Amino acid sequence: MSPNKKNITILSITLGSGGAEKVISLLLKELKKDYNVTLVIFYRDIHFPIPEDVNLKVFSSSKSIRPFLLKVYDSVRFVFKYLRFVRKNNIDISISFLAFPNLINGFVSMFNSHVKTIISERGYPSDNTTSKTSHLISKVFYPILYNKCDKLFSNSIHINNDLKDNFGVRIPMEVIYNPIEMPDKTVESSLLTKVTDKLEIITAGSLIIRKNQIMVIRAIKESNLNYNFLILGGGELENYLNDQISTLDLVDSVTLKGVVKDVNSYFVKSQCFILSSFTEGFPNALLEAMASGLPCISTNCLSGPLELLNENEPISIENGDFYVGKYGVLVNNDDHIGLSKALDYLHNNPQERERFSQLSLKRSKTYSLEQVYAKFKHFIQD
Repeated sequence: MSPNKKNITILSITLGSGGAEKVISLLLKELKKDYNVTLVIFYRDIHFPIPEDVNLKVFSSSKSIRPFLLKVYDSVRFVFKYLRFVRKNNIDISISFLAFPNLINGFVSMFNSHVKTIISERGYPSDNTTSKTSHLISKVFYPILYNKCDKLFSNSIHINNDLKDNFGVRIPMEVIYNPIEMPDKTVESSLLTKVTDKLEIITAGSLIIRKNQIMVIRAIKESNLNYNFLILGGGELENYLNDQISTLDLVDSVTLKGVVKDVNSYFVKSQCFILSSFTEGFPNALLEAMASGLPCISTNCLSGPLELLNENEPISIENGDFYVGKYGVLVNNDDHIGLSKALDYLHNNPQERERFSQLSLKRSKTYSLEQVYAKFKHFIQD
């Protein structure tokens, strides 16, 4: 550790395969150049690489299924462990990602006034607090503990507005979009412009209700055209999706690939990317697909797709229809008929696939790691 650099921690639940964890992994590559960095995670779940020269502190070996009272005990234990860690290691800046680490950072601020505490909200809060327990916790503790911290950044203006309007958060806020490393390889123009009987389409994300992959499966069934649909990711809905694929007689058209390490290697073999989510914080998979040069179709969900595909300019989409935006195509939430029409539009128009491929590449460069980190560094130093 350099005595000339400030000590900084990044606090997260895990470094698993989620979007927030991907952002952390990328930011660590740049942060280590300017700070003595320690990544602190509650559970040893590590999917993304941790750069050399970044210290790692893990509080628990595994995130096993535990009764509610033991989960509460773990939560309290993590608060005290992190407070001790911050004091013992003379931390100057503590940055947390996601709700529970953010709440812990509020305690850090209360008992360590010299530590700059910065929190990051990664999902749309009103949609992430659907259970009665989580809703009660957020309504009570967000205004208390979030407001103890120095600053907050999220990846969408809609998230910040929701925190202000519905959760009483009043600390300074900034929008810092997710960074991306531009891939070495992008989809070839010849693949995009190829006239084909079966269009190769792809999505990536956890198999959970919020990602709504069943919408794409139903859209394929609705269409009279042919598709090969590859789903990257794993999760609790795997058996349900497999059952639906069989029931709808789409075994030859839809494949569940599971969790993969190198998503880009699958993107560059595809001709169109689909995001079907009910809600997002900021969709990493959509941005990564754009950086791979894929034309993209997305639900117009909160938050992120409208910002990426239409520069956040408001639009209106008729039910059962789609909207051709500045950088991609948008459909309404859970509207498989509109999605089916959007898919057919790109299927029948190779020249549009090529046009949106070039627009995807242009748009994604705005979110390069170098540009985003420059803004992030200024934010935490200011």
